Amino acid sequence: MTEPFLIGESMTGGYGRGPDILNECTIAVNPGEIAVIVGPNGAGKSTAMKALFGMLNMHGGQVRLDGEDITALSPQDRVIKGMGFVPQVRNIFPSLTVEENLEMGAFIRRDDFRRTMEQVYTIFPILKEKRRQAAGELSGGQRQQVAVGRALMTKPKVLMLDEPTAGVSPIVMDELFDRIIEVARTGIPILMVEQNARQALEIADRGYVLVQGRNAHTGTGKELLADPEVRRSFLGG
Repeated sequence: MTEPFLIGESMTGGYGRGPDILNECTIAVNPGEIAVIVGPNGAGKSTAMKALFGMLNMHGGQVRLDGEDITALSPQDRVIKGMGFVPQVRNIFPSLTVEENLEMGAFIRRDDFRRTMEQVYTIFPILKEKRRQAAGELSGGQRQQVAVGRALMTKPKVLMLDEPTAGVSPIVMDELFDRIIEVARTGIPILMVEQNARQALEIADRGYVLVQGRNAHTGTGKELLADPEVRRSFLGG
């Protein structure tokens, strides 16, 4: 069996000198897949994402990207290796235009990134329409599209999204999920943390339910949606 493209294996750790938040937690995603991390508040979902991105003090486990051990790398070096990360908050430059935000995403590149920008505009047509507008003037859903688009400007090999639909309406959430599916179809693996568990699992190739920093349930999105225990405990029946 081939190894997943990105895997955080048996991750254990926490913040500073505090207690461990993750306990032997394993998260993985393959090319073209959408993998989602769901679970109750305080389960360690965003912490698992940060551990994969190098923002956590891990004293157990390993993170591998395309077969390479990157556990010791800084977040900046992980970006250079091909990891794109969109945090839940403070993920755009509000005073810059949409296009300037996208250009900021290409900061590590030395090549001509105009083709990538056109690809971003193809996936997110509203951004092309509003490219001269300050990003801070956009709606919540449009700002999230800017944040994802900026991450795509790095030409990532894997894209990680921390609660991309937080605070948006159900209609906007559906549109964002449609755009995320489009990105996955380009071959980029997507790993995301989501509070909207049922909707996220509906588009997921792979799902992880975390409880107290541990893997409680793992399977395809369909398997988890059909699991009576998952439905009862996390999806409201």
